[in-house]
Amino acid sequence: MIFLFWTSTAITELFASHETIAAVKALILKGMFILIPAMAIVGGSGMAMGRRRKDALTRAKKKRMPIIAVNGLLILVPAAWFLAGKAAAGEFDAVFYTVQAVELVAGAANLTMMGMNIRDGLKMTGKIKRTR
Repeated sequence: MIFLFWTSTAITELFASHETIAAVKALILKGMFILIPAMAIVGGSGMAMGRRRKDALTRAKKKRMPIIAVNGLLILVPAAWFLAGKAAAGEFDAVFYTVQAVELVAGAANLTMMGMNIRDGLKMTGKIKRTR
């Protein structure tokens, strides 16, 4: 979902009308009602599964998770609400595009860290080979 939100935003910002941008921003807000509980469940289950593990991959994943959560809760969610409001009002000004740029950078950072967590999780389960 995060990848869908990020790519939808980037594509509409580059190629679509203001009306389409506003529609995408409204849909992203609706998607938050699925994404936020799903992220809480994934984070909680991951912490529960890794509670007793002390290896380097688990430590790395445990370090990234709070950063992902804080980035999401303090930057991405408020930015989504702000941008949806500005877009609905037709206010595509410098503030809108500044917040949009921050949101895209923060989203890319979260996608990168989540990708690293997925990679490390696959290594932990043996589904991909560990590099030594």
